[in-house]
Amino acid sequence: MMSSDAESPRVAQIRERLQAALQPVRLDIVDDSHKHAGHAGAAGGGGHFSALIVSAAFEGRRLLQRHRMVYAALGEMMNADIHAFSMQCRTPEEL
Repeated sequence: MMSSDAESPRVAQIRERLQAALQPVRLDIVDDSHKHAGHAGAAGGGGHFSALIVSAAFEGRRLLQRHRMVYAALGEMMNADIHAFSMQCRTPEEL
């Protein structure tokens, strides 16, 4: 699992929610918001993030189902704190 002392509060909250819901064996989250300065979503306060999520919870689930699991875990953050969330959802066997 990737961890950083300089992790932003938003990344920490995303990490906390995904860990609680999916118990990933690997969770890498990157805040790409700086790449989108001036973009309408950035102006509205929503960040841009990408993540690699490796969890046994994804076993037997199709890609759309995996994405829905992630969106459910992030909840209201998707409406306010997150403008874009790019994700790779894999099982440990798919890594």
